[in-house]
Amino acid sequence: MAIYIATYSIDVVALLYLLSMLSYGTSLNSDRKIAFKISTILTIVNILSEAGTIFTGREYLNLRSVNILFDVLGFSLSPMIPLTITLIFDSRIRITHKFLLIPTLINIVATVLSPFFKLIFYIDANNNYMRGKFFFVFIVTYMINYLILVLSTLNVGKKSNYPIKPQMIALTLFTISGTSIQLIDPSIYSSWHCITLTLFLYFLMMSEFDSSFDTLSGLYNRAVLDRVMKGLTKVKTLTAIVIDIDNFKLVNDTYGHNCGDIVIKQVATIIKESFGKHYKCYRLGGDEFVIISEEVDPDKIECQLIRMTKALSEMREKWHILPTVSYGYSSNIGRETVDFNTVLREADERMYQYKRTRFERI
Repeated sequence: MAIYIATYSIDVVALLYLLSMLSYGTSLNSDRKIAFKISTILTIVNILSEAGTIFTGREYLNLRSVNILFDVLGFSLSPMIPLTITLIFDSRIRITHKFLLIPTLINIVATVLSPFFKLIFYIDANNNYMRGKFFFVFIVTYMINYLILVLSTLNVGKKSNYPIKPQMIALTLFTISGTSIQLIDPSIYSSWHCITLTLFLYFLMMSEFDSSFDTLSGLYNRAVLDRVMKGLTKVKTLTAIVIDIDNFKLVNDTYGHNCGDIVIKQVATIIKESFGKHYKCYRLGGDEFVIISEEVDPDKIECQLIRMTKALSEMREKWHILPTVSYGYSSNIGRETVDFNTVLREADERMYQYKRTRFERI
């Protein structure tokens, strides 16, 4: 009994520490913070419930009713942990994909009825725990909800052109392996230790994800660009595109900085939507953006830029305040290795040359 108290206490203390990190940390966006807080609290409740079943499950204590209550709490709330995280940052489930909540509701109903019909679990008259004939409903529900979390996370990474897939696959394998031990042998209480670690690992992964993006534009930030630049020395094909918003200072001076922020958001959204998955988009700072790609075919690059300028023109018809943009690009062709600073400087010079040429004609 002492070993269970010690291990569960460690889990709870670790999760309380995670709650403090969520309260005072700045790496996660606000929606994900709420999701993690709720999921962490649910995990603590589940750990205490499982600890309660171990303590009240001893025959001589005659606490069968309390034991049943702890089991009902545990089996009802466990599958909700991955679903809670998903519900917060993927609104599709709450709005258009409500049918995905059905397995969770079925599991809750089956759990509540289990003390009477032996569905998910049963506590006999001698206070002994047994799995019910529909125990698989609990397992399937948990796996479905975790799969929803995995797919939602991968979708977030895909939308942001962020390589989150390998990390999510590794985390999934770890979670499945760790929780399967207790499914195979119910006497080995390993699941909540594994889930506690999973929450921390998922927190670290999503913190890295959120801290990689500029909060205003939603594009990769300067810190990520600096890291990428250090790893491009061995790349032989590379294009850097520099984009600058024309007369952005005039927008701020005329309409205010709030309007300027909206302009940056609109331009960033169009940049992101105009370039495919083979182009990484960054906000260099202020009203300047950088796009990096291994594509060096000028025709294909020009096609992407035309697509962007066309989208900006269409948006400008609806919102006349939106300024034009100037751009320039440079490709690493014929060089054995990349000097990214040189490529970026060339792209920047061509952007300013393009800007001067355009405004001299006006």
